Amino acid sequence: MSQAVAEPQTDIDHAERAWSMPLNEINPARRDLFQNDVIWPYFERLRKEAPVHKAYDEDFGEYWSVTRYEDIMAVDTNHHVFSSDWTHGGITLFDAAEDFRLPMFIAMDPPKHDQQRITVQPIVAPNNLKNWEGLIRERTGFVLDSLPRGETFDWVDNVSIELTTMMLATLFDFPFEERRKLTFWSDMVTTDPKTLKGGVEEKRGHLLACLEYFTGLWNERINSDTPGNDLITMLTRGESTKNMDPMEYLGNIILLIVGGNDTTRNSMTASVYGLNKFPGEYDKLIADPSLIPNLSSEIIRWQTPLAHMRRTALEDIELNGTMIKKGDKVAMWYVSGNRDADVFENADDIIIDRPNARRQMSFGYGIHRCVGNRLGELQIKILWEEILKRFPKIELMEEPTRTPGCFVKGYTYMPVRIPA
Repeated sequence: MSQAVAEPQTDIDHAERAWSMPLNEINPARRDLFQNDVIWPYFERLRKEAPVHKAYDEDFGEYWSVTRYEDIMAVDTNHHVFSSDWTHGGITLFDAAEDFRLPMFIAMDPPKHDQQRITVQPIVAPNNLKNWEGLIRERTGFVLDSLPRGETFDWVDNVSIELTTMMLATLFDFPFEERRKLTFWSDMVTTDPKTLKGGVEEKRGHLLACLEYFTGLWNERINSDTPGNDLITMLTRGESTKNMDPMEYLGNIILLIVGGNDTTRNSMTASVYGLNKFPGEYDKLIADPSLIPNLSSEIIRWQTPLAHMRRTALEDIELNGTMIKKGDKVAMWYVSGNRDADVFENADDIIIDRPNARRQMSFGYGIHRCVGNRLGELQIKILWEEILKRFPKIELMEEPTRTPGCFVKGYTYMPVRIPA
């Protein structure tokens, strides 16, 4: 299948192009469509005309795009046929090199997936979340109180990254003064090596440095006389994780870093961005702070911080009238399912009191539903409770800079101002 031609960059041109180009040329995995925030008309057309659609990308090869809410759920809840196991390709459209694969429990099928997930699940149990609520609130207040008034600053770096990295350092019992290493490694995992001067080797070098650092922490926890209640200690003690080989350990560490960092930080940024795009909803929130919990769900729906998850078909199966063959690569576009107008009325809008906001599919379904979803929601809830105590409004100064990729849907820079 030939590569689609280059496309124009304005919203109007993309809207026209999405509805006029041949269906077989639509490739929703193109990085620039996400980076320029012009992906939406392509998904709208696919949902309407080809909800199970074969596409081609020069980096990912052929794959099926699943774009409707109900079809995505059908794939996500059928792990017997649609595998996430790393031996079949894992959870992203990118196929890892044979000599540098990172097994991790989200990229495993039962029973090993279940055993490893259970090992770390206690850290986000309801009792632990209650214990952490005071700490999260204290840190959130400290960060917000340190922000400048009456001048422009970067919300991504000063708030979203700072708060999520503090939480990650706590989850790992990671040296607090070095916590920005976690942000760097999280970003490196999802970085296209083509954008690095040293290419693939540079990326591997950084990830192996991550492994070396966390191996030191592993050895510290094993030799400690007072074992803690952190993720690394849990991994050292779990029956299914205590004898992991180095690459599997690195894979699970990377999973926990990205899961605890990228998703929450990009939702935090999206909340400020989205409320500025829909100022009537911002006014509604100020008038009624009891809407904050529902706001959290609505923002996570509207943003969808992880745009897709990949599965591989283990057998021939029909999905919405289309035959998917054994071995085919399937992309569940959560970002499209969350904008499905058959499920969410006025799906492109933020509606902070949306009655079914909790039906958002950003956390996935079935056995792979995000293990830390409640922690992410709690962090966003506390952030907005503390914001409303302090600031009349946070003003967006210009459009944010977005992540260049089709997996993590996020922001790298967003200038804002808090009125003096």
